Amino acid sequence: MDLSDLLSQDAILPALKASSKKQVIQEMAEIAADVTSLPHRVIFDTLLQRERLGSTGVGHGIAIPHGKLSEITSIAGVFARLEKPINFESLDDEPVDLVFMLLAPESAGADHLKALARIARVLRDKEVAAKLRATDDGAAIFALLTQQVATAA
Repeated sequence: MDLSDLLSQDAILPALKASSKKQVIQEMAEIAADVTSLPHRVIFDTLLQRERLGSTGVGHGIAIPHGKLSEITSIAGVFARLEKPINFESLDDEPVDLVFMLLAPESAGADHLKALARIARVLRDKEVAAKLRATDDGAAIFALLTQQVATAA
């Protein structure tokens, strides 16, 4: 699964200013609402409900908040590079500065898991993560995320 299948250039927040996990999710849910045509509140509530089950901060400064919604028909993503790392209650207790939000239809099953695995693989690549952290150019971030798929597939 290619990240270019779930991410568009207008779903990139290259320098998000946020001071809390809740604020990050709220800002990203607003962009996701534009991408999916769903109400912002539905997305926000779904993601917060998922976070209550356990943090989606996977370690090494990376978080992958995700949720399933019956109202969408295809998997969609939003990526944010935070200006300052924040506490995301990550598994390794490290602050987070790279966030990839993933929304999937309730029927997505295996595709949802494949998308999560692909995102994690790309963001765990130390070279890619370093380049993402070094730029606040949305087009460059989009190119890094989608080009990595072609080389790591």
